Amino acid sequence: MEQRRRVGAYGVCRGPGGRVLLARGSASGPFPGVWQLPGGGLEHAEHPAHAVVRGFAEETGLAVEVTGLRAVLADVTTFRDAGVAVHTDRLVFDITTRGGEPRPEPAGGSDGLAWFTTAEAATVPLMPYTADLLGLPVSPLPPDLPRSPVAGPASTPPADRRQRFGAYGLVIDPAGRVLLTMIADGYPGAGRWHLPGGGTDHGEQPVAALLRELVEESGQLGRMVELIGVESLHNPAALGPEGRPIDWHGIQAVYRVAVDVPTEARVTELAGGSTARAAWFAPEQLAGLPLTEIASFALAAGPTGDRP
Repeated sequence: MEQRRRVGAYGVCRGPGGRVLLARGSASGPFPGVWQLPGGGLEHAEHPAHAVVRGFAEETGLAVEVTGLRAVLADVTTFRDAGVAVHTDRLVFDITTRGGEPRPEPAGGSDGLAWFTTAEAATVPLMPYTADLLGLPVSPLPPDLPRSPVAGPASTPPADRRQRFGAYGLVIDPAGRVLLTMIADGYPGAGRWHLPGGGTDHGEQPVAALLRELVEESGQLGRMVELIGVESLHNPAALGPEGRPIDWHGIQAVYRVAVDVPTEARVTELAGGSTARAAWFAPEQLAGLPLTEIASFALAAGPTGDRP
């Protein structure tokens, strides 16, 4: 079965009485009659926070503002009639409305909008990730779903354009040291210090991927503490092992991770060659290090504090 990947951004919008806005799948889409959080797929080079604002305007008619990142999760939808399994990384934001009147998406993937209490949402068919985020039991979808849209469940990107989702960690030990990894020669950012982590495998949850990468890149056993945020990096001419410029769009979820029993940081063979070395740094040693953008983003949060 062919495996495909996509990244989506969705919003939790609260209305009167704490009700949450949900959209119902249309007859032309893969999940007719099923309700979910409004949102949709990221365009190439688009930041997830911008994507959810755009997606809400298109699907609901509402102008919204992002107030925070609530969750990052993943699931796989199998379109058996098309022979395709689509892995979707879902970034879910808290949002607030700034204007507009709710209306279904014209000729789009949803044909209805409604405000639900949690109890009311429990009485309608829900996408599994939506039920989970609302704190409701996850029920199987009807056996005839999903249905492949006429155009197929996902499009194949151009050969030299890539969108990649990854999970990375601001990794701290009990002494307050920070773990960083150096990018190996031949990879974009070679010689710069980076956060441990990397791309997720098909069907893999972000936190599981991060803790796996932490072992592979440094030999450390970590414990996820909290989700810090998400960054988006676009490099239209990244030079790497492919031997030619690639238009890369990376979406990077960043977590705070604790290593309770640190050991000497050592790269294992499982790291795949992209990591040259790993090392622990005391806070005073971080100044002046050549850092990647995502490492600078995470360190701005501080070892124990929250980002503003």
